[in-house]
Amino acid sequence: MEIKFYAVGGTIDKVYFDALSKYEVGESNINDILKNAKVNFKYAVSSLLKKDSLEMTAKDRQIIHKAVQAEPNDRIVITHGTDTMVETAKVLAEIKNKVIVLTGAMEPAKFKSSDAIFNLGSAVAAVQSLPCGVYIVISGRIFKPDNVKKNRDLKIFEEKM
Repeated sequence: MEIKFYAVGGTIDKVYFDALSKYEVGESNINDILKNAKVNFKYAVSSLLKKDSLEMTAKDRQIIHKAVQAEPNDRIVITHGTDTMVETAKVLAEIKNKVIVLTGAMEPAKFKSSDAIFNLGSAVAAVQSLPCGVYIVISGRIFKPDNVKKNRDLKIFEEKM
């Protein structure tokens, strides 16, 4: 079994540019996180997009859909911005015979206080153990895309009420 990782942007990959005094999506942190964790499984990482999820379009979601659909591996983790992760998960829901897990972070992975490493590790465990389908794995939980929302005040994902 090999896990395919797709980076599409979001806070998990943001870096601070001193000259610009703002955060921008940079190179994916997936390889560094997995290397430092000393994981014992085969994986491959591809960067599809480098976008803040608030800037993601329907065309961008189709790029993600096309890549995931064509991917020969049936275990896929997508790192994505948290603001529109649910929308992308819903677009991917029609893909069958694969376990697709989306995850992200509320703070950049480079920050000591970031939830990125925990969320990526949770996604790795989930993609290996869940049945085929699309999931959002974040905030220590596993959600289906049709029953989850981001709580911006608490900086967590939770079930819709």
